[in-house]
Amino acid sequence: MEISGQHIRYFLFSQYLADGVRTTLEIVIPVMICALLGHIEMGYAIATGALCVSISDAPGPVEHKRNGMLYGLIFTTIMALLTGFANHNVFLIGLLIAASSFFFSMFTVYGNRAAALGTGALLIMILRLTNVVPPVEVLKDSLLILTGGIWYMVVALLFYSMTPYRPGQRALGDCIHEMSKFLRIKADFYQAKPSYDDEYHRMVAQQIVVNEKQDALRELLFKNRQLISESSLQGKLLILTFTDVMEMYEQMTATWYDYESLQEKFGHTGILEDMRKAILVIAEELDEIGLGIQSNQSVKKKSSTLANLTNIKASIDKIGDKDPGNLVLKKILVNLITINKRVYDLYRYFEARNYDKIPLEHQSYYAKFVSHQQIDFSLFVNNLHLESAIFRHSLRMLITCMTGFIMAKIIATGHHSYWILLTVIIILKPGFGLSKERNIQRITGTIVGALIGLGLLAFITDRNILFGLIIFFMIGTYTYQRINYIAMVIFLTPYILILFNLLGLPFWDVARERLLDTTIGSLLAFLGSYLLFPHWESAQLNTYMLNVLKANIDYLNKLKERMCGKQVSILDYKLVRKELYLSIANLSAAFHRMLNDPKHKQQFSKQTDQFVVLNHILSSNVASLTAGIKEGETKIYPKEIIQKLKRAIRTMEESLQTIDPAYTPDVITINYPKVSTETIDSSGQLNTQLDFINKIATDINKTAKVFAA
Repeated sequence: MEISGQHIRYFLFSQYLADGVRTTLEIVIPVMICALLGHIEMGYAIATGALCVSISDAPGPVEHKRNGMLYGLIFTTIMALLTGFANHNVFLIGLLIAASSFFFSMFTVYGNRAAALGTGALLIMILRLTNVVPPVEVLKDSLLILTGGIWYMVVALLFYSMTPYRPGQRALGDCIHEMSKFLRIKADFYQAKPSYDDEYHRMVAQQIVVNEKQDALRELLFKNRQLISESSLQGKLLILTFTDVMEMYEQMTATWYDYESLQEKFGHTGILEDMRKAILVIAEELDEIGLGIQSNQSVKKKSSTLANLTNIKASIDKIGDKDPGNLVLKKILVNLITINKRVYDLYRYFEARNYDKIPLEHQSYYAKFVSHQQIDFSLFVNNLHLESAIFRHSLRMLITCMTGFIMAKIIATGHHSYWILLTVIIILKPGFGLSKERNIQRITGTIVGALIGLGLLAFITDRNILFGLIIFFMIGTYTYQRINYIAMVIFLTPYILILFNLLGLPFWDVARERLLDTTIGSLLAFLGSYLLFPHWESAQLNTYMLNVLKANIDYLNKLKERMCGKQVSILDYKLVRKELYLSIANLSAAFHRMLNDPKHKQQFSKQTDQFVVLNHILSSNVASLTAGIKEGETKIYPKEIIQKLKRAIRTMEESLQTIDPAYTPDVITINYPKVSTETIDSSGQLNTQLDFINKIATDINKTAKVFAA
């Protein structure tokens, strides 16, 4: 992947780098202070507590961060105590490993933050496995670990209180950056003879990324009371700008057309190439705005885009009405003008006075756009059965960890044989595909990192330089820990090798031991994910497909209600739109995970790919129609138009019933308004687009029948 100056600037102002630097300092400072006082072992214990609590400090609202770190602090201290007291007896420690690996893996039922909390608790247990000390020392070490956790939590919350808006700014800028990438992919459809299949796959893959960013941003903004308070101008700016961003994203997704047909008709005119260039200019300008918001720096408006669009309009006007297809070009142009206008609206972020008089909705309004995870013990209990993927994963973790513990005792590869267990808990995930991907990344990253570390240690002996390198590799480790696993491992391995070298251990032996233990742990994780209660993505595809079909049906129904003259609230429309985007992104993500499963477990991969693309095309066309009528005056459409839309809905409902025979569609009686078709659609363009929607719905139905068969 090409790395541009823009990518580097986004990285330098990212929340990931900020968190990486802060986490590194919070871990290093206690060690440095204690080393100066002659108690470096005490510093390592405090740093260990800070490290384990940092894992539960996942991105999100500050209230969730505080609660996550608090529970992480409690479980980390408890596990440090239990491990210290059980370490004297191999059977007791084996029992603790079995119970805790199952118990904390079950935390996944409460979401990603709880899962991270469980990982932190398992990490402290594994790191203390080889530390066999008297009971008094256990209490002392556990108190130091508790101190380290409190230190991390206090400093982290202090940083959040000092810069409460920076996480939101960085997340918003990052989201806009990914949207600009999405727009660039859309631009490639207008070039001569593109590979449409490849472009669709790139577009759907980027849509997954955009939706993940948007969902994380909703969580961060809409669950933060301080940000949605009327008294907070900066919070108000973030909320209103994100609302504008979502409206613009709908316009982006609404720009789907029959590109092959467009190339056949207008490729020779050069208009499509001009459109591609205009879209790229808009994307570049959007990218600059995103960077400005993320870096908290003002951005100046540009005017080149409007000139490009004016030239395109002149070219379309030259064609005249002799070719009815030029109406599609006009529609694309109108869409680009709308997107360009919304890009210019984003500049209001840098001119805060323009937002002063715009009121925010009530907190309950924004709460409808985010999910709410209740920490209810009954949810834990209700998942204690083999039908639950989390329960099967927890059993898998228990058996694999126990196998790793026994192998570590039998093989005894070295003093750090706990690396086998550490590899298992990091790599082993609920799905086989993700475990396989992590496996490859872990081994590759360890080999590359070991080569880097050994190369540096072979030529550098100055302890000050080596300490500086440790800081560098620590920042890289904690920066990439949530965004790029292989990069994290590449940074982590030389960090460990250099650290143990400074502690007086032979780095060649440490490198050999780490490579061997990582290989053993990776092999165990692979066998566990493949043989022990495996979770194949193909078994879950039906659920994701049903969600996509239901969301598209709801989207079509909202369009139908508007065409019948019924008032549909903007809130209802936005909620339906959000569910549609998320359901398509979830299905796409599940499909890509399935491609990592063994070949004989990848059922209907070609049809699933087609199903994803067809539903994306359908939603884009519906968005194109909805974007034109959801604002302004209410229009009443004629019976002929509504019947075509109703036919598409029936076809989609038939697809849903094909996959889920238990589904029963709602029976709705329609009183068709008496309106002449010509008064609404004199050009025939609306009819043409509805015919195309029906064609796509029919193709979806054919694909659904393949699954049902």
